[in-house]
Amino acid sequence: MDHSLRRLYEDLRSVAVAVVYPPGEDRDLLVEQLKRIGCRIHLLWPFPDGPPAGVDVIFFQVSQCGRNSAAWSASEVEATLIALSEYETPTTLKQLLKANAHGVLTRPFRSAGVLSTLVLARSAKQFQSRQQSKIIKLENTIKARRVIEKAIRVLMDHQRLDERAAYEHMRTRATGLRVSVAEVAAMIVEASEAMEKVGLGMPRTGPSQNGRMY
Repeated sequence: MDHSLRRLYEDLRSVAVAVVYPPGEDRDLLVEQLKRIGCRIHLLWPFPDGPPAGVDVIFFQVSQCGRNSAAWSASEVEATLIALSEYETPTTLKQLLKANAHGVLTRPFRSAGVLSTLVLARSAKQFQSRQQSKIIKLENTIKARRVIEKAIRVLMDHQRLDERAAYEHMRTRATGLRVSVAEVAAMIVEASEAMEKVGLGMPRTGPSQNGRMY
């Protein structure tokens, strides 16, 4: 067996799967196939108010997700979501779009499609998670850059430092305090805003208009 394929099967054997679907032949077929794959199964019914915790994959009856569609959105749930659709009606399709599920199985369920749907859905979830991590990292970088730029303006205005000197001052302080430049910048901005709130403002250095130091 190919190494990547063996690794895939080993991964699936450790997967905890919740099946949110009413008892019957359809659920029995799905559960039987999941057990053949090696998944650990958790059966849930009636339909819960929110998605189950502590599982890696959730198969859920999409016709019921309208009860709390926000809670069953892929963007709000850590687990991989696979919708179990009974009918391809406009209402069902609307619910599928709201849930933004990583995969879909439509009745009548067939054992042949469970493994491929599970694999592709988990792959889609992993890709989504990587993209989300990149977005969060980018947002944090942009936020930190804005704080640094604001702190530089504070130092340029109140300490009479040029842009380069202001940044070097923060970098030196960051090294001494063993924190990031962004954290030092946040300290400077917070101190400046706190002084302004009480009507004081940061102390200025350098010559004033009358030639005196203040």
